[in-house]
Amino acid sequence: MTAPVETPSAPSTPDTPRLPARLEGLAQLARNLAWSWNREARMLFRAIDDGLWHRLRHNPIRMLQTVAPARLQELASDPTFCARYDRAMQWLAAERSDEHTWYTRTFPELRGRTVAYFCAEFGIHNSVPIYSGGLGVLAGDHLKTASDLGIPLVAVGILYRNGYFDQRIRVDGWQEDSDARIDFGAVPIRPLPGKDGAPHLVTVRTFGRDINIRVWTMQVGRVPVYLLDSDLESNHPDDRPLLSKLYSGGPAMRLRQEWLLGVGGVRALRALGIAPAAWHANEGHAAFMMVERVRELCTQGMSYTEAVRSVRNASVFTTHTPVPAGHDHFGVQEVLQCADGVWTEMGIDAETFLRIGYNPGSGASVYHMTAASIRLSRRVNAVSRRHGIVTRDMSQALWPGRAADQVPVGHVTNGVHLATWMSNPVMKLLDEHLGPAWGYSNDPALWEQVLTLDDERLWYTHMRLKHTLMRQMREEARRAFARGSMEVQQLVGAGTLLDPSALTIGFARRFATYKRASLIFRDVERLARLVTNSARPVQIVFAGKAHPADTPGKQVLQSVYQFTRDPRFEGRVAFVEDYGMHLAHLLVQGVDLWMNLPRVPLEASGTSGMKAALNGVPQLSTVDGWWEEGYDGTNGWSIEPEVDDDAGDRTAERLYTLLEQEVVPRYYDHDRNELPRRWLTTMKHAIRVAGQQFTARRMVEQYARAYYAPSILGDALPDDPPTG
Repeated sequence: MTAPVETPSAPSTPDTPRLPARLEGLAQLARNLAWSWNREARMLFRAIDDGLWHRLRHNPIRMLQTVAPARLQELASDPTFCARYDRAMQWLAAERSDEHTWYTRTFPELRGRTVAYFCAEFGIHNSVPIYSGGLGVLAGDHLKTASDLGIPLVAVGILYRNGYFDQRIRVDGWQEDSDARIDFGAVPIRPLPGKDGAPHLVTVRTFGRDINIRVWTMQVGRVPVYLLDSDLESNHPDDRPLLSKLYSGGPAMRLRQEWLLGVGGVRALRALGIAPAAWHANEGHAAFMMVERVRELCTQGMSYTEAVRSVRNASVFTTHTPVPAGHDHFGVQEVLQCADGVWTEMGIDAETFLRIGYNPGSGASVYHMTAASIRLSRRVNAVSRRHGIVTRDMSQALWPGRAADQVPVGHVTNGVHLATWMSNPVMKLLDEHLGPAWGYSNDPALWEQVLTLDDERLWYTHMRLKHTLMRQMREEARRAFARGSMEVQQLVGAGTLLDPSALTIGFARRFATYKRASLIFRDVERLARLVTNSARPVQIVFAGKAHPADTPGKQVLQSVYQFTRDPRFEGRVAFVEDYGMHLAHLLVQGVDLWMNLPRVPLEASGTSGMKAALNGVPQLSTVDGWWEEGYDGTNGWSIEPEVDDDAGDRTAERLYTLLEQEVVPRYYDHDRNELPRRWLTTMKHAIRVAGQQFTARRMVEQYARAYYAPSILGDALPDDPPTG
């Protein structure tokens, strides 16, 4: 064997140590989050040190900081590794160009016409904890897909130095929250200098004080993300932490955060020389982005009415909330103090300014962010077909005298980023069965071929993922116990006794009361008989966080957690702490059945079931959100709306009946080769439907065709709701 060749070292960077010259591009690769959905790049980092890669939760920057330099020198002379490295670097170079992308081919006349995408949170990768749940992960999937398609999109959000929160469950089941501070040495985020090297890029006035805003950037494939930060010495001490924690501090803090996001975000793009041709507000948190653009135009000599019309023509608004109480709203006096007289620059009085956020259903004392977003956006959409119906009903008052079905609100059903959420083993199986280009095809007929996948290979692949999940749960419990953050009496509840051969149900989501995590425990004795059946056992894995201020949600979580310590269930009910993207990957890929029990119609869309389905995991759910469109009788089980009820009694009865009479028997119906043929058919249909209808590629292409391109081209639409 030839001894490794000593290679010179490339210069070090702030976040990575000195690398061998042959592999110096690893630092560049690690700093673009596109590596997280490119299989070649992921396998490249994994090949450096498989065990370390898993312990570091797939963080390549931390990997390069931690791995032994001798190992990198060894790899620099390994022809197999270097060939893989070269392929990854060629791919990264291609990511810098949009020349041959879908968007350039489809809309050549729009090449370079930028779309600005504003959102309060982005879930790109678990190493960058600036997301809380579904909205942020959906936004992350949107950015990844925009990169894949070559859409010239830039994103604007907030740099939450203290993240959302880390979760720890006490012995009594109560959730404790602690800051999830960003380790800037381990994330691909860098500050942008301001004018003349100043740390801040822009300034925003609110509540009588100027706040300097520093802007940080991270790269998501072709998409740059700009994150706002107020933690500067030049700011008043009370203003420094305004942008430091996600969804914290109640309405007063939220109002300030949303003002800084909208106004500061627009000004940051202007300072960077970016002139978007279309603007997309993802949820009402970003409504002030539109207000700031109206102000800009008014100060440039345009009348208020003309400015509103111009802003509307270029604006897209997506709402994700199906209940009136869930929409952000603030007291009008607080909004006036926050805006600090900005209406005078717009040439209007305070009353006219407040009319932008007036919602007849909320009254004149409330400034409603969704109403403001609708008034200032020409194109408005919900995130599922059912949610579209609900949103039109809620928005009807903005168009007096018009029937709800005539309200101009469309829908783009959410989808998930396939390359992020489908496991490597399942993708490899499809490579061999459908050909290497299957991931780029929109042909529904291609997905029909999934039904002819080899049963034995699909089952082996699924069981491999299931073993990975349970092994990881045991390892996490072992580490938590070793560092003293888990008591002995909590080990069983962490899943250490789970059996990979037993039917495993997954329930992982935000612990809000309407999601009804505890519904399956409505009849404890009946559930215990199901779970502890020695011939056909069932086990349930829960995960999720309750918002720190949501006491009822914490109480639901506590009630669920207490069942993990109930000896009647023989260790077959588990709760996994600190739910985030890393754990979500393991769960949607490794359980057998995905359970979702929202009270209808309170689930706007829901995407976790789509992620599970892409991995061959069927869903059992009430018919709400995407499941109304996705369930076809072959790909899972439904609890019909007519049996749903507020108390949940009939829903629980239907849930037990389905499990006892259909789900469990099908899972344990094995043939002489020990294969559950009927269950495997359901798995294949789950993949088929998700691949055909519920990918982020379909979703973002729909936004591009029906929302972005018309907004850029100025295609006219009627139906302006009154603004004054």
